Amino acid sequence: MPPRRRYDQYCSAARALDLVGDRWALLIVRELLAGPRRYTDLHADLPGVSTDVLASRLKDMERDGLTTRRRLPPPGAAYVYELTPRGRGLLPVLQALGEWGRDGLEERRPTDAVRAHWFALPLLTALRGVDTDTGPGVLEVGLEEGEFHLYLGTEDGPVYGDGPAPAGGGARLVMDEGTCTAVVRGELTVPEGIRAGRITVTGDSPLGKALRQE
Repeated sequence: MPPRRRYDQYCSAARALDLVGDRWALLIVRELLAGPRRYTDLHADLPGVSTDVLASRLKDMERDGLTTRRRLPPPGAAYVYELTPRGRGLLPVLQALGEWGRDGLEERRPTDAVRAHWFALPLLTALRGVDTDTGPGVLEVGLEEGEFHLYLGTEDGPVYGDGPAPAGGGARLVMDEGTCTAVVRGELTVPEGIRAGRITVTGDSPLGKALRQE
């Protein structure tokens, strides 16, 4: 890999881009906001990245204090990568970037890859204006592409997870791709989707009742 280039500008934005301005860096953060991930899992959920580039980015991010690498105890005995508190601090950056870029989510191109959990952070942003102040909770989301779950009201740890929620979660949302895209693009709020019958909410937890505005 060529030597890493820096902007050499005394500017906070330039300093930030020195760390995460390289291609793939912020998308690696997106994946690690789900918690510790193995290299093979990261590579599978970052279609298009080469093994050399992924290894280089992970090495740079570990050196810069954004990620750490540790070995799981047996029987796993595999290395996983995870975010440091400084790396997790990029969550609002990714959410703001997602809001800025949401108009680009027009009709899906034939070449576009998709993973259900890529909707997790935009949906978390969309839920900020919804009254779900019921304390920490887990919200499971079912889409045509698959399932993921969101951790609401937590200050540390994973922000979301791929697949069904542990122990069923506190509530479950089900919607189709068009509805989810409308929510992500800001064309439809979650309460509006629920009232219109486009989003189904199940679960008798305080979170489920809050989403149904009971």
